Amino acid sequence: MDRLKVIEVFEGLSFPGNLHTQESLRAAVNFQFQDTDVLLVTFPKSGTNWMQQILSLIFNKENPQHAQSLPTWQRVPWIEQIHLLNCLTDVKTSKVRLLTTHLHARLLIHKLKNTKTRVVYMARNPKDVLVSYYHFHKLAKFMPEFDSFEDFFDHFLEGKVFYGSWFDHIKDWLSVQQELNFFLITYEELSQEPCQTIQNLANFLGEQLEPKDLQNILHYCSFSFMSQNELLNYTLIPSDVFDHSVGKFMRKGETGNWKEHFSPEQNTRFNHVYQREMGDLIIKFPWSQE
Repeated sequence: MDRLKVIEVFEGLSFPGNLHTQESLRAAVNFQFQDTDVLLVTFPKSGTNWMQQILSLIFNKENPQHAQSLPTWQRVPWIEQIHLLNCLTDVKTSKVRLLTTHLHARLLIHKLKNTKTRVVYMARNPKDVLVSYYHFHKLAKFMPEFDSFEDFFDHFLEGKVFYGSWFDHIKDWLSVQQELNFFLITYEELSQEPCQTIQNLANFLGEQLEPKDLQNILHYCSFSFMSQNELLNYTLIPSDVFDHSVGKFMRKGETGNWKEHFSPEQNTRFNHVYQREMGDLIIKFPWSQE
């Protein structure tokens, strides 16, 4: 707990020191990926826990209960966190290692581009990311404190939060997708068309899903199931790290919650920054900048 308020700065990005050290971050940048690995890439609060569960279920479809045998962070660990080496012995399924990262592509591309590692990038409406991230700062005692939502809003738009700018993160990964075995999936698609989206993901991963497999996955990755399971909902994290009295790690699991938090002025400002940063992208995401 002595590192709870430590901030690590690495390659121009800041990270919570209770989860990262200079050594763990350097190890991530030099991580030796295997051709059979599956790497989940997200910006924080983009549905990481949800997708970790889905990946576990796809590769354990014959025994979906096995996907609940360990906490999420042990089954699909972050390569940049200090706990990785302790978790690597747990991530081996019969076929693959499932791994996660919040790192930007510029830090990993040199190790990934000459492998067949399957990279799954999960994106989410950045307005919802901002709101979810704000609430996470109140829950997690290792995250910096902000005076108000307005204060956090400003820092998020300026990229002055842990793991850097959302805009830089997603543009960085999209810019190298042609060099990788890459699959883009969004929180919104998964929410609106879960069956087809999970089937498309399984196809990319080379996994055949029978109708009963898909139904099992939909059940075990549902918000109602995950939010009540201590191996999935992070209630196992001690209270000196997560203040469970102020909120839940799995808060709502929905889209469009930003509308309950943004003022009209904030929405206009966010849309202006979004258009400036993302306007040149050919790809169109399934969220509107209303």
